Amino acid sequence: MPEPTPPVDPGLDPNDPSAPGVEPGATSLPGTAAPPADAGPTESDSTEPAPVESAAAEPSRIAPSQAASSAPEAPANPATASTTREPGAAESRQAAPAGQQPDEPTHQAELPMGAPAPSAPEPPAQAPQSAAKHRPWWARLLGQLMAPWVSLTIEPKTPAEHIAEEWNGRPVCYVLEDYGLSNALILERACIESGLPSPLQPLPGDPLGRKRAYVALSRRNAGTLAPSGPPSAKTHSGSLARLLDAHRADPALDVQLVPVSIFVGRAPDRSSGWFSVLFSENWTLVGRFRRLLAIALNGRHTMVRFSPPVSLRGIVDEGLEPERTVRKLSRVLRTHFRRIRAAVIGPDLSTRRMLIDRVLAAEPVKEAIADQARRDSSSSAEAWKKAHAIAYEIAADYSHPVVRSLSFILTPVWNRIYRGVLVHHLDQLKQDAPGHEVVYVPCHRSHMDYLLLSYLLYAKGIVPPHIVAGINLNLPVIGGILRRGGAFFIRRSIRGSVLYSAILSEYVAQLVSGGYSIEYFIEGGRSRTGRLLQPKGGMIVMTVRGFLRQPTRPVLFQPIYVGYEKLMEGNSYLDELSGKPKEKESIWQLLWGIPKVLRSNYGQVVVNFGEPIRLNDMLAAHAPEWDGRPLDEEDKPAWLSATVDALAEQIQINVNRAADVNPINLLALALLSTPKHAMGEADLLAQIALSKTLLAELPYSDRVTVTPHTPQEIVAHGEEINVLQRVAHPLGDVLGVDGDDKAVLLSYFRNNVLHLFTAASWIACCFQHNRRMSLAGVLRLGRSVYPFLQAELFLPWSEEEFTQRLSRTVDVFVREGLLERVSDDDGGILARNAGQTDEVFRLRAIGHSLQQAFERYYIAISVLVKNGPGTMSAGELESLCQLAAQRLSLLYAPAAPEFFDKTLFRGFIQKLRELKLVWPDSEGKLAFDQRLDAWAKDAKVILGRELRHTIEKISPEMAKPAVETPPAAA
Repeated sequence: MPEPTPPVDPGLDPNDPSAPGVEPGATSLPGTAAPPADAGPTESDSTEPAPVESAAAEPSRIAPSQAASSAPEAPANPATASTTREPGAAESRQAAPAGQQPDEPTHQAELPMGAPAPSAPEPPAQAPQSAAKHRPWWARLLGQLMAPWVSLTIEPKTPAEHIAEEWNGRPVCYVLEDYGLSNALILERACIESGLPSPLQPLPGDPLGRKRAYVALSRRNAGTLAPSGPPSAKTHSGSLARLLDAHRADPALDVQLVPVSIFVGRAPDRSSGWFSVLFSENWTLVGRFRRLLAIALNGRHTMVRFSPPVSLRGIVDEGLEPERTVRKLSRVLRTHFRRIRAAVIGPDLSTRRMLIDRVLAAEPVKEAIADQARRDSSSSAEAWKKAHAIAYEIAADYSHPVVRSLSFILTPVWNRIYRGVLVHHLDQLKQDAPGHEVVYVPCHRSHMDYLLLSYLLYAKGIVPPHIVAGINLNLPVIGGILRRGGAFFIRRSIRGSVLYSAILSEYVAQLVSGGYSIEYFIEGGRSRTGRLLQPKGGMIVMTVRGFLRQPTRPVLFQPIYVGYEKLMEGNSYLDELSGKPKEKESIWQLLWGIPKVLRSNYGQVVVNFGEPIRLNDMLAAHAPEWDGRPLDEEDKPAWLSATVDALAEQIQINVNRAADVNPINLLALALLSTPKHAMGEADLLAQIALSKTLLAELPYSDRVTVTPHTPQEIVAHGEEINVLQRVAHPLGDVLGVDGDDKAVLLSYFRNNVLHLFTAASWIACCFQHNRRMSLAGVLRLGRSVYPFLQAELFLPWSEEEFTQRLSRTVDVFVREGLLERVSDDDGGILARNAGQTDEVFRLRAIGHSLQQAFERYYIAISVLVKNGPGTMSAGELESLCQLAAQRLSLLYAPAAPEFFDKTLFRGFIQKLRELKLVWPDSEGKLAFDQRLDAWAKDAKVILGRELRHTIEKISPEMAKPAVETPPAAA
C-alpha cells in the first residue's frame, strides 16, 4: 500500500502539480492540504462502491468503517475541484447545466493564508475576548437546554494556541460548511471551552451586518429537495462577499477566517443502536427535525475541528475582481470542508449526488436536452430542468445508515414470518466476483425478492446492489426508504421519450463503468403463474451497451432462483388470474397489510445462486467480429440484438438450473394431478417418494437443491403452514386442498419446478391413452415436441441431449415398476400395467402437469387447420386460441390459470414461425402446408379421442366479412 500523502510543506510552491499533497487546480488551506495519515479516502475514491461489512470476505477491499485507519488519500479530480460551486439548494453538489463554463482556469495562484499582508498596518495586540461574556440571552437559554445532550471532542485539543500564533490581535470570523442554529450553538460552546472569541458577538464595525462573527458557505434558502432550475449566476455566500468588500473599503481591517467542521455522531460502530446509525453524520444536507433527532441520539459524540486561520487581507490584496475573489475563496473553502469530511466520516457514497452530475454532463444526454428544447420550443434552462427532474426521479440515493437500519428492522421480521432463509452456492459467487461488475438477475416471484436478496448480501459481507424498481413502488415514505436502500426507479414504458431513454441509458452506463453492482428482473414484472416469464431485453441492452462503451471492467451476470413455500401476494395473484384488474400499490394498502403479514407463517425461503454468465464469453460466441474496442453510443452493430436475446435466454435457463424443490412443490405436483385435488395418505406419500427418486437419479443440474425431508415430514409441514387439510376416515385419512382458490394458488408452486420433470412427464403422457408404445416412437415424438417445451420452460438441452435424457428416464420407470419392456422390436416395446393399479395411478400423476401444455398446442393447431391458410394473423390466432382454451376449461375440466394464458400461445406461435411450420404471407396472414397435418396426427397418440373431438368442435372460426348483394334492377 502506498504511503499516505504528506502535508504541504510551507516552503513548496503550491501551484506546482508535483508538490506533495497539493490538488492540481485547487488551493489548499495551511495544514489541511492532506488529511492526517489516518484519514479515509477522499471524494475521488467514492466512484468505487465500498463493500458493506465485507472486509473479511474480500481482504483486498476496505469497508467504510475501516477506511479511516488504512486508506491513503488520493488526489481529487482537478476538473472537479476547479468547478466546485456554492450550493444553491439542499442538494449542494449538483452539476451545472450543459455548456456552463468553469469559473476559473484549472491552474491558479495559491491564496496567501496565515500570513499578514505587508501593506496592512499592524493593529495593536490585544487579548481575545472570552466567548462566555456578553452572550445573547437566547444563546444562554438554548445552550443550557442542549448541554445535557451534547458532549464535544475538540480538535486540536487547544485550538487557541494554534490560532493565537497567527492571530496577533486580529479579529476572528468563523466559517461553517452549512447554516443552522444547532451549528451556531455548538460552535459557541466549543469556543467557550477553548477560550476563543465568541461567534455570536459582532466583528469590529460589524462588516457582516448581522451582529455575528461567523459565516456559512450554504445560503439560507438551502432546504428544498428539488432544484428550481440551473444554478444561478450567484454561486457564493453573500456574507463572505460583504466581508471581503469591507476589507476593500478599510485597508486597516484584517479578519482571520477560521474554518470549523462540526460532526454529530460521526462514526457509529456495530454495537450502536439502529436509530443512532440512521441519524449519524453523513454527506446529506438534512432538515431541522432530522438534525434535532441526530443531536438527541448522537450529540454526545460530537466532534468540532478548528483549522488554521486564513488572512482575508492577503486574499483581497491579490487584486482580483470582487466576484472572482469570492468564488475562488468559496471554492477553496468547500474543497477544504470536503477533505475534512472525507477524512472523518469516509467517502461520499451517495450515487445520486455523484452520478447525476456525470449523467447530465454526458454528451448523449446534452444532445437529448438540446433536442428536447427544440421540440418543446423552450429554453435550454427549461429543458435542463426537465432532465434534472428525470435524473432525480431515477437515481438511487444509497445510504449506509439506512441499509444498516433496514438490517436491524428486517432481521426480526424474517425470523417472525419465515421458518428460515437458506442460501446455496454463494461462496462460488465470492470466488468469481472480484474484478467484475456484477449484475444480479433473479427470478421475480414477490415484492420480497429484492428485500431478501439485499439483506442476504449485506449479512454475508457483500455490498448490496443498486436495484431497478418500477415507478409504482416510489410511494410516499416507502419510496424514499427503498431509494436509500439502493433502489432506482424507472417507468414501465419509455417509448416516445428520447430524453428519458437517454438519461436512463447513461445512468446505467455510469453504474456499469463505475463498478456498482446492479440488480434487475428481466421478466419485467412478477410472475403470476409461477413460471419464468419471457425475458424483456431493455435493461440487458443498456448494460451491454454500457460495457461496450467502456470495456475495461468485465461484466458478470449472476442468475438467482428464489423459492417460496407461501406467497404474501397470493390473494392478489388469485384476483388478477380471475380477471380482476391489478390494484395500484398504495402506502395505506401496505400499512393495513403489515399486521396480517406479521401474524402469518410463510414457511421457508431458499435463495440459490446459479451458474454465472460472463458477458465476454457471450460476445465471443455471438459477436466474434467485435475486436474489443470501445463503441460509440451511436453505433448499432448488427450482432447486438442476437447477443442480447441469447444472453436473456441463457439467464432464464441458468435460473431454472438453480431451482429449489421444497415440500410445497412436491405436494402441489402430487395433489393437483387428481380431479378433486386430494389423495389418500399412503398414495400421497408414495407419489412424493417417486418424485424425489426421479430428482435424485436424473439430476437436472448440480445447483438444483431438493428438500431433505422425508415424505412424512413433508406432509406434516404442509399441514403446519395450512396448505393441506386432513380428513379422517375409517379406511384411511385423505389429504387434500381446501377449495378451488387454494388449488389455483398451489398450481403456482407446481409451475416453479415443472421443468425439472419434463422428461418424466412426457413419457408418462405417452402412456396416458396408450398401453403399449415402442421406445423409438416415444423418442421420435419427444424430439418433435421438444422445441416448443424448450422455449416455454427454458430447458438447457439440445434435441439429442433431451433424447438421451428420455432414454435414462425410461430406465428409471422400468426399475420403479411403472413400465416394463415386453419386446425388443423397434428398439424395445414398452408397456404399462392394465387397469387401475398403483403404478398406473402414479404414472398418470406424473404426466398430468405436462398434459395441459400439449392440449394447448393442439388447440392452436386445430384452430389453424380449421380456418385454413391465409385467413388470420398471429394476433388473431392468439385471441381465438385463448377463447377456445377458456371454453374447454369450462366444458371439459377445470384447468390451471396458465392454460389460457395468451403469452404462452404467443410463444408457441412464434416457435412455429421459427421452425418454418407457419409463415406470414404478403398480407400478414399465417400460411402453412401439410406438415401441420403430420403434427396433428401425432397428437392423436397423446390425446384421448374424446378430448380431441372436444377441441376440434370448440375451435372457433374467423368471422367472414358479409358479401354485399347487389340491388335488384328496377
